Amino acid sequence: MDRMGGTSDEEEEEEIEMEIKEEDEEDDEDDDMDEGRGGGGTILAGIGIEQMVNIGGAGENVYYRIQQPQQLQQMQLQQPQHQGGEVGQMVVVGVRRSRPKEEKERTKLRERHRRAITARILAGLRRHGNYNLRVRADINDVIAALAREAGWVVLPDGTTFPSRSSSTSQQTGRPSTGSPAVAATPVAAQTPPAPLRGVSSTGARSSVEYRPMKSVFVPASTPTAARPRTAAMLGDGGERTENSPLVGSCMETVDDKQMMAIPPKMQERDFAGTPYVPVYVMLPLGVINMKCELMDPDGLLKQLRILKSVNVDGVMVDCWWGIVESHVPLEYNWSGYKRLFQMVRDLKLKLQVVMSFHECGGNVGDDVCIPLPHWVAEIGRTNPDIFFTDREGRRNPECLTWGIDKERVLRGRTAVEVYFDYMRSFRIEFDEFFEDGVISEIEVGLGPCGELRYPSYPVKHGWRYPGIGEFQCYDQYLLKSLRKAAEARGHSFWARGPDNAGTYNSRPHETGFFCDGGDYDSYYGRFFLGWYAQVLVDHADRVLSLAKLAFEGTCIAAKISGIHWWYKTASHAAELAAGFYNPCNRDGYASIVAMLNKHAAALNFTCVELRTLDQHEDFPEALADPEGLVWQVLNAAWDVGIPVASENALPCHDRDGYNKILENAKPMNDPDGRHLAAFTYLRLSTDLMERSNFSEFERFVKRMHACT
Repeated sequence: MDRMGGTSDEEEEEEIEMEIKEEDEEDDEDDDMDEGRGGGGTILAGIGIEQMVNIGGAGENVYYRIQQPQQLQQMQLQQPQHQGGEVGQMVVVGVRRSRPKEEKERTKLRERHRRAITARILAGLRRHGNYNLRVRADINDVIAALAREAGWVVLPDGTTFPSRSSSTSQQTGRPSTGSPAVAATPVAAQTPPAPLRGVSSTGARSSVEYRPMKSVFVPASTPTAARPRTAAMLGDGGERTENSPLVGSCMETVDDKQMMAIPPKMQERDFAGTPYVPVYVMLPLGVINMKCELMDPDGLLKQLRILKSVNVDGVMVDCWWGIVESHVPLEYNWSGYKRLFQMVRDLKLKLQVVMSFHECGGNVGDDVCIPLPHWVAEIGRTNPDIFFTDREGRRNPECLTWGIDKERVLRGRTAVEVYFDYMRSFRIEFDEFFEDGVISEIEVGLGPCGELRYPSYPVKHGWRYPGIGEFQCYDQYLLKSLRKAAEARGHSFWARGPDNAGTYNSRPHETGFFCDGGDYDSYYGRFFLGWYAQVLVDHADRVLSLAKLAFEGTCIAAKISGIHWWYKTASHAAELAAGFYNPCNRDGYASIVAMLNKHAAALNFTCVELRTLDQHEDFPEALADPEGLVWQVLNAAWDVGIPVASENALPCHDRDGYNKILENAKPMNDPDGRHLAAFTYLRLSTDLMERSNFSEFERFVKRMHACT
């Protein structure tokens, strides 16, 4: 949906008042015209060049609107002939009948009330929702805007029909993207009406107790004959007397019984014959302890066998830098991983391995603490600028700043050299697993949580959802890079971070940088954000080029986080702070997927299980749109021809979440037959192994494998 720049509150109020005043004046003119109408043959003038002629009969005023006075001389008005006290018939184009004065006053009040409500709706949408509505917009424009936001197509003549994505969601029994929350609110959750009163076939009234159900209840106002429909029968006391499948959405009274027909559940999509999408399961974070030992091998083996029994393709495991190269540079301990990999191979499962160059702990879902190597922490105590830093000078030891990618500050090595040595050691140590095809993919960690992004929303620094986060470019190395970029541009005074970008928990409209029409779209803002995003792309480019060299012949991948909050604002503030230069007027993921395509790397994207409607219900102030973000990123990757994998961002055990993943994994009616290359479930746990949860998971795996 188009967004518009900010309009001052005063201007909006003036426009609203002027609009209402002008429309009221028009109504007054119409009323004056009506009052000036007389009886038999009176000609009314004074409304522009229009004239009104009374052509009505006795006791009736009927007027014909004439556009030019000359037409009076040319028209031959034939008065109706009255016979037997009856008024003759006459068909006249453009007839207006006079109304009683009381009715006109009531109509005027209703219209004023309607206009006032419309004006307030328009003002609120412009001010808080960033909807691009014209000054003279009416309720039709509002409805059209909301319909387009919900994924519908609205033509200029008002013709409205669902788009492809909306049609797909309807066929799968789910609301379309951005559907208004009210459309999905269960009726049973609303306030129960007063006890329903039915009418029997004999005319006697009988009360029926209201029972909350998932349908709309409409009492029959008149006795009706039974129609052929399957229904549940309720007796006078409200008890169920017949249990059958329910269809329709009405209530009837038949033979002293109330019939409540309930709409059938939408038939779910059949995935038989769709592409096969492999399913992996992410292993627990603490499956390997700090001594590089496999934790609870017997319990893990039992769980892996259960996964194998439902045809899961493989598992994903993090190889933690902080465990393997913990104490001394270039000394690697892979012992626990060897035992784990052997167990996986014996079960004939595949492996996705993550090169995890970040800290574990302190983020959502982290249940263990695995810091960076001790020798790196020692360097950080004397040179804290090796870590990302915010505007207040707070360091984040979650991962190394990208500013030292080419700086020899790690015992004589650069950061990318450290990463390459680690990956090369892994490739040599597990050569047999590569040769046997057990290791199917290497995902290269590129930032916090292994994701390609800045650590812009750290919980340890007080961030809480849906805060916009903060820029992380204030270590000396990134500031030096910013200074060089500003000087190369010819504006050395631009060598600074924004001073009006708010704090971790600010909202976009509370800042001068991210608000509508804010500095993010100024000359300086575009320069800074372009540099900030390019540092992210350059870092990934350098590390993936070395990963491709180390793992030649094996698929490599990079993970991108789904920062979906504030996606419905113009600036996309949370994405900007994380390094994705993706405001509403720019595609911030095109340069990233182009870089991945350069290295033949796959894209792993998160949050495919989230629904926009759910986000609106839980956090309406966040203006989130995970479905819109997923669609943008997946299509950006598919357009350049790189494989796209995905994973859920939060634990998922319900069918709705799984169905949403299936929708994204296998888009319906895609003319190019595009689909996910793989899906990784987050994560193996005791909750997943519960009978009801695992039953849903097994069903999901079958559908991903196109078995049903």
